[in-house]
Parts: sequence; structure tokens; C-alpha cells
Amino acid sequence: MVNRVLIGVVGLVLVVLGGSVLAVGLGVRPPSWWIHQGPHDVLLSDAERTRWRDQGWWWPTVIAVLAVAVLLALVWLWAVLRRHRLMEVLVDTGDGEGALLRGRALESVLAGEAGQLDGVERAHVVLTGRRSAPEARVRLLLAPHADPGDVLHRLTTGALARARDSAGLAALPAEVRLAGVRRRAQRVS
Repeated sequence: MVNRVLIGVVGLVLVVLGGSVLAVGLGVRPPSWWIHQGPHDVLLSDAERTRWRDQGWWWPTVIAVLAVAVLLALVWLWAVLRRHRLMEVLVDTGDGEGALLRGRALESVLAGEAGQLDGVERAHVVLTGRRSAPEARVRLLLAPHADPGDVLHRLTTGALARARDSAGLAALPAEVRLAGVRRRAQRVS
């Protein structure tokens, strides 16, 4: 969500600035306060571009600002590309070794059990966290007749409790999001 908003804001600023420079270049008369006054005007004059070049602080400042910008871009790229899903869950087998269970398999079983609950139209489960301490994110799409409290109770005491017990986990924290099915109004004649 934050990525989309950030990319949207940066894109909007670039489109507005680029579009305004293009419009002025095509002959549109800009307001008096605008930095670019006509098609033959330059954004930065020679004096403005070379003004700080001989100062001792200029190049270290430019390099530091660019390094910070590159570092922030790399951190953002890492956050976008890292996996949010848990690939495997460590199951306590009692022998001290443990076994690995595919995260997608546990997600599929949880989603299947949650989808079979009365009043649930569709269920989606994603496991996050560490493989020794997974967390579940559950999204349920409820039918119009479903009681959200009852569905939540049956999910926590049923599917989530069985998944926790069968994987030998001490706890399986879950974030459950409930949404209602959107139905179109039916026409009555």
C-alpha cells in the first residue's frame, strides 16, 4: 500500500513538472512566478550551474546526497522484493530434530477448512513470521447471512487450533479480516 502511494505521488509530481515544462516549451504562457518563462528560456543558467563548483563543501555534499538517495532506493527495493510469505514451518516431531512442512501446504489446508465453515464464501490464508513461530493472516469473505462472531469463533477453535496442534506449535497468532460479499440489488417487478 505504501509503495503504491509513494510511486503514485512521485509519478504525479514528475508528470506535473514535466508537463508544465513541455507546455511552456510549446508556447503556453506561464504565470509570472514560474521558474521557466518561455520556449527559449533555460531552467539553469551557466552562472547558476557553476556557482558552487569552486567551494570545498560542494562535491562532498553532492556525493553524500546521491549516496543517501541510492541507499534509500536500495532499501526500498529490498522491501519490495523480499518474500513476505513463509516458505516452510518447523514441526516439532519430539525427537529433537524436527521436520519441515511446506508453508503453502499449511496455507492450503487452513484456507480449505476455513472455506468450509458455514457462512464463508471464500477464504485466503498467508503465513508470515519465522519458521519456528509462524503467524497467519486470514481473509474471509462472508455470505450475507453469516454471523461474523460465530464464524470467527469457529475458525479459531476449529481450523486454527487444529493447525497449531498438528504442527506442534506453542501458538499460532492470527490476524483475521472479515468482509461481506457485495451483492447487487435485485430488481423487483
